[in-house]
Amino acid sequence: MLLDNKVWLGTSQEGPVSMLPQMANRHGLISGATGTGKTVTLQVLAEAFSQLGVPVFMADVKGDLAGLAKPGEVNEKIRARLDQVGVEHFTPQGNPVTLWDVYGVSGHPVRTTVSEMGPLLLSRMLQLNDTQAGVLHIVFRIADDEGMLLIDLKDLRAMLAYCGDKAGDYTLRYGNITKASVGAIQRAIGVLEDQGGDKFFGEPALDIADWFVRDEEGRGMINILAADKLFLRPYMYSVFMLWMLGELYELLPEQGDSELPRMVFFFDEAHLLFEDCPRELLSKVELTIRLIRSKGVGVFFITQNPADVPSSVLSQLAARVQHALRAFTPQEQKVIKTVAQTFRTNPAFDTEQAITELKTGEALLSFLDEKGAPSITQRAVILPPQSAIGAISDSLRQTLIDTSELKDKYTHMFDRESAYEMLAAKYSSQGVTGLARVILEESQGVVEEVAQKAEQVFKTTFKVFDPATGQYVERQVEAPMAPDPVVLPHQETAPVPQQSVRKVEQTPPPVLVYNPQTGQYEPQAVVPVKEAAPVKVEAKKTVAKTTKTVKTIGEKMLDNFTRSTASGAGYTMGRTLSRGILDILGIK
Repeated sequence: MLLDNKVWLGTSQEGPVSMLPQMANRHGLISGATGTGKTVTLQVLAEAFSQLGVPVFMADVKGDLAGLAKPGEVNEKIRARLDQVGVEHFTPQGNPVTLWDVYGVSGHPVRTTVSEMGPLLLSRMLQLNDTQAGVLHIVFRIADDEGMLLIDLKDLRAMLAYCGDKAGDYTLRYGNITKASVGAIQRAIGVLEDQGGDKFFGEPALDIADWFVRDEEGRGMINILAADKLFLRPYMYSVFMLWMLGELYELLPEQGDSELPRMVFFFDEAHLLFEDCPRELLSKVELTIRLIRSKGVGVFFITQNPADVPSSVLSQLAARVQHALRAFTPQEQKVIKTVAQTFRTNPAFDTEQAITELKTGEALLSFLDEKGAPSITQRAVILPPQSAIGAISDSLRQTLIDTSELKDKYTHMFDRESAYEMLAAKYSSQGVTGLARVILEESQGVVEEVAQKAEQVFKTTFKVFDPATGQYVERQVEAPMAPDPVVLPHQETAPVPQQSVRKVEQTPPPVLVYNPQTGQYEPQAVVPVKEAAPVKVEAKKTVAKTTKTVKTIGEKMLDNFTRSTASGAGYTMGRTLSRGILDILGIK
């Protein structure tokens, strides 16, 4: 609600407490325990800025902010609150609202491209470690240098597979790209796709100019992002909100101080942004908050505990709305004491004690005055909103979507030529038809399998002539193993002619023979030796006849030897020697 062109938020014992619109770009903080009235405070502020003609963006985490689109009801509870805050003229009314939804169900689809998201935010969304994030930065850099657009996730998958395949060519110029890191990023992308993240990236991308709209009465558009499903994935929610804030900073021109802010951005559940936030990303958040003021954008963080916001960011938040905090533990008591010290003291009450005694709908308010100094803290009762409190029906939501001027702009996706199409055409022109499907579908598993097979070797045994011994010796030769052809889905391998298979089976491996004239081993074809025919009955008879003849000759030699020997020891020695000869010949 407005009071003298000021944002009237609440009423204290000393009178109305208002915020100067020109100070809204100094940012603010709305904090308090659950159930203390933060959502109503957010709703009252959004209505007031809209009435001033200032567009607003907010995320509807619980699904109850869409009530801003329809007029509220004046019941007994609302009447009691109006009497308490001293509002005499109260007219329930709705506000111009545009509904958005990342999944395209509860509002117009909100999309961006992979390139616009950037490697820093995408690394946090994928929950990558430092090494994997470094590889992702390299992939983005290569895509920029080679003119390949990264629009959707299939483009990113294709670029990852391409960089992993060409890692040896890029390592010295950009840095080390390991297959393990590429595989880990591919798995993270798969998880993101399973969670619906593939709907985040694509075209048409969000046009920030569609937020800066006023209705026929000059009221600023209230843009509400349905985040009830997105909030279930905290990393996605925080990154997407931060990306939209970054888009405002990059696209809006410098404005400086003016009578009205260009836009007010409400960041609900802000603790998700700073939880486990990398140092590099936190530095970017601090820089954005510090510099976006000159673009005419005011940012209000909403969280339960002020301690969730880093002190470097908290120091940039001038407008303060503090609802009740609970002090059930020593740690919570310490937090309350710290929060109380950040407010300008009011002699009328104890700030630390008041924080624990505030009722639902009450808050401590402190805004900047005309000179930019914090005003004295006021304990005030928050005004009721003029719009409805709570969720809207599905039929009303669908009506708001169908009657919006942006329906035809974002409903249908299109896919223009980008990295995936460029890489598919490149490999197709080179006769490699498999890579296009590999990088689109099972890129990680197929690429890793091919890489492992490429590193294997086959061992072949050759017989080599050794001049030193005059014999052929066996020697093993190792050679890289050619990987099996990649069989793509719905694609059959060409049948191998049976004739060529039989030819390979019948052809023996070559033999390397040492050539003394050249001093090298040269391959020579080997004529296969046929198996010997089975021994026939005639051959067996011939062997037996030969054995009998040798036995007869041996016995005659033995008799002659014994007769020519005198007697005694010579006879015995001669007979023993003859007997040994017969034993060697196998004759008994």
